[in-house]
Amino acid sequence: MRRLAVLAALVVSAGAHASSLERFQVYVRTTQAARADFEQKVYDRNSKLVQQSRGSFVFLRPGKFRWIYAKPYPQLIVGDGERVWIYDEDLNQVTVRRLERALGSTPAALLAGASDVEKAFELSDAGDQGGLAWLEARPREREAGFERVRLGLGVAGVEAMELVDHFGQTTVLRFSGIVRNPRLDGSEFRFTPPKGADVLGEK
Repeated sequence: MRRLAVLAALVVSAGAHASSLERFQVYVRTTQAARADFEQKVYDRNSKLVQQSRGSFVFLRPGKFRWIYAKPYPQLIVGDGERVWIYDEDLNQVTVRRLERALGSTPAALLAGASDVEKAFELSDAGDQGGLAWLEARPREREAGFERVRLGLGVAGVEAMELVDHFGQTTVLRFSGIVRNPRLDGSEFRFTPPKGADVLGEK
């Protein structure tokens, strides 16, 4: 625990001196798990706001996470370490994919992936803006669903994400109430399709 505290302090004390890549590497080493609330806004290529939602998430490295959209449309995304389950409550439909296919070059890999994220992403320092140190990540996999993602690193760790897809659409995430390394019992990363739900994809 003392080693984690020292490394976590490094993120704060070295803020003005360390690059965003160095800060991210420290964050990955010192953060095995985290939970937070988020606000998500989606803008089209003309910077017009087209969608807004809120929710919460929790992750446990490597590959386990629970991402909940609460408003305006409830949706649940669970990574159990082997598969990723996406449950659309309104449609009563579940889509399931193998973790390696769904996670390998997705933004979730940057939060919940293993420490070797540089195998899936090309990382570079993107400077400071808005009180955060920004890291840019470009997926090495051509089939990824986005062109690039930026991570905003602050005192609490990753406090923001900005994703740009191949159509020029930008998704902006802001995290709040961040708790690093909470005690987890594992039940949050298990998912059983609701009775009567249509299950599609790779079981």
